[in-house]
Amino acid sequence: MRIMRVEKTLVSTNRIEQFGHRPLLVVQDRPGGPRAVAVDAVGCIPGDWVICVGSSAARDAAGAKDFPSDLTIVGIIDNWDPEGQG
Repeated sequence: MRIMRVEKTLVSTNRIEQFGHRPLLVVQDRPGGPRAVAVDAVGCIPGDWVICVGSSAARDAAGAKDFPSDLTIVGIIDNWDPEGQG
């Protein structure tokens, strides 16, 4: 599992059918770090700190073992201080 922050929604007009209507979000684990695309399984918004899972856990969390995802958001963090100061 990884803690990441939702940067923005990714708009994709062409998708494979298995994605259905699940939102795709751009996430980062730190400011200025590499970006990734995650399937939103919980309904988060830009600015939220979230818990993401990868690999086969991402497919299971998104709904099925054959789901085409390698990063899925499985939780929204209610309170998180990324700087670790209080």
